[in-house]
Amino acid sequence: MDKEMRSFIESKFRVPVVEGQDKVCSVEEAVRRHVREGMAIHFGGIAGVLGYQLIREFWGKNPDFTLINQGVTGSLLALIHGRLMRKAATNFAGNGYPSPGPNPLVQKAYLSGEVEFENWTMRTIPQMLLAGAMGWGFIPTKSLLGSSMEEENKESFMVMDDPFNPHEKIGLMKALRPDITFVHGIAADRCGNTIMTDPLGPDAFGAWAARSGVIVSVEKVVPTEYIRRHSHLVRIPSYLVLAVCEVPYGAHPGGMICEGLPEFEAYFPDYDFIAETNEASNNEETFSTWIQHWILSCKDHSDYLAKVGNERLLYLKGKADSDAWVAEILSEIPGMDFERQPNSLERMVVAGAKVIAEKCIAEGYKTILAGIGFPNLSAWLAVYELKEREHDVDLMAEIGMYGFLPRPSDPFLFSYHDLPTCKILTSTDTTLGFFVGGSSNRCMGVLGAAQVDRFGNVNTTKIPGRLYITGSGGANDVASTSRETVVVANSGRRRLVERVPYITYPGKNVRTLVTDVGVFEKVGGKETFVLTAYIPAEATQKEEEAVAEIKEKVGWELDVAPDLKEVQPPTKEEITMLRLFDPKGYFIGS
Repeated sequence: MDKEMRSFIESKFRVPVVEGQDKVCSVEEAVRRHVREGMAIHFGGIAGVLGYQLIREFWGKNPDFTLINQGVTGSLLALIHGRLMRKAATNFAGNGYPSPGPNPLVQKAYLSGEVEFENWTMRTIPQMLLAGAMGWGFIPTKSLLGSSMEEENKESFMVMDDPFNPHEKIGLMKALRPDITFVHGIAADRCGNTIMTDPLGPDAFGAWAARSGVIVSVEKVVPTEYIRRHSHLVRIPSYLVLAVCEVPYGAHPGGMICEGLPEFEAYFPDYDFIAETNEASNNEETFSTWIQHWILSCKDHSDYLAKVGNERLLYLKGKADSDAWVAEILSEIPGMDFERQPNSLERMVVAGAKVIAEKCIAEGYKTILAGIGFPNLSAWLAVYELKEREHDVDLMAEIGMYGFLPRPSDPFLFSYHDLPTCKILTSTDTTLGFFVGGSSNRCMGVLGAAQVDRFGNVNTTKIPGRLYITGSGGANDVASTSRETVVVANSGRRRLVERVPYITYPGKNVRTLVTDVGVFEKVGGKETFVLTAYIPAEATQKEEEAVAEIKEKVGWELDVAPDLKEVQPPTKEEITMLRLFDPKGYFIGS
């Protein structure tokens, strides 16, 4: 080949290091230029810096936004407090950490009608966004059937006979397209090709579906050459992107995962900051002060990070190390009492673990998806017991975690400490749609309940006209499609009710209810619960005394099995494991 031809080939077929329109700008410019009042806005994951700037830009302007999001929690509660939002299409609204619960700002907005809450689930929101992205008018789902959301969302949801399986029903949901989507990724080139790392949670469906386009914030703007080398991690193409904003720590107080990208440093979610935000939002005056300090008085994200402080930021980087949990639990152990007698919550969690383990072996379940709190602690204990008994079972979490082994020190369901133990990192849609609800699933769901009735119907959403609890999260998706669901929840007449006033998920697949007073099951072909085992309040308590107490804590007429059993007390090893999972007693008490 002569030099002239070689030169021609090299010049014409050279792959540029950097290419495309330069869309890099500040967060302030991006929001000011592209967001308009009345828009439907979707956060494709963590709100972070883009959420803060949205609040700054429109504070005091009553922009009547519609928020389409997996959750309305933390700093996004400022959208309610500042009257920036008229409607929320979500699966969760309230306090999310350390445990989910109602939030006063949400209660006020719900009861006054100031904000319309459109209730969906963790999977159905991404499904509707996917339909919008693909140009479909609707998308089928197995979620929502038999729940109060079926009736509540009748303008966007309908039930019909499956045309290819007329003996079954199928749900159809209207496609959803936000006006604009905000995404915080780990890296993008200057024209907007954006890398998102697993687990993907809701994935990029909302970015694909956005009518106007996507505003992207990233930890670092990289050359297109870097994007090509990591094209397997790119989820958003540049032609959808309106603006690219380089903002280190842009996910804070959320964390950033950088699996497969050794050039980047991960950082852990800032639990203390999140808890402080939740605490502040419990009172309008203190939340106004919080918003002023952390959002409105910060001229930009650099100013915000200066308030957070370098020491705290470096701590979050260190905490994201794969072995950081070791130092954490070792620091907790000196202050823990492993000899204290187990309380009622601990006895309940251990009883739940035994039920889960026995069912997995008897029914051949191979996967477990557990909800936050008591359910996940029971499932975690059960998985370790099953591993010792050589029964292969994999834990899952809705955001896309599969096959993880929970580390001690952090009881949060989506703890970054557990990510290095995962066998698969994927998305919410894959986890809930295939691993939990697919045709080949061998999944048991383990879920919680604010209220449960004798039919196994569960409410975690609201008491209509009186109280907004939190929403479904992924619970409806799990209970609607897994092979079987076990509920782990406290007893009490306001919890164990004759009929729930709102069905977050129906009880058809709920066969067992584990409480702090006993185990209830649907046996002998019955559609209602029977008390099959009791948990004595004290070691010396007689069966008759226990049953009498249980009757006072159940809101339906108690049906007792003729062969009623006593739940055996936890072993020292079980209690030790449980307390190592939850050393601060967020769920089990201290």
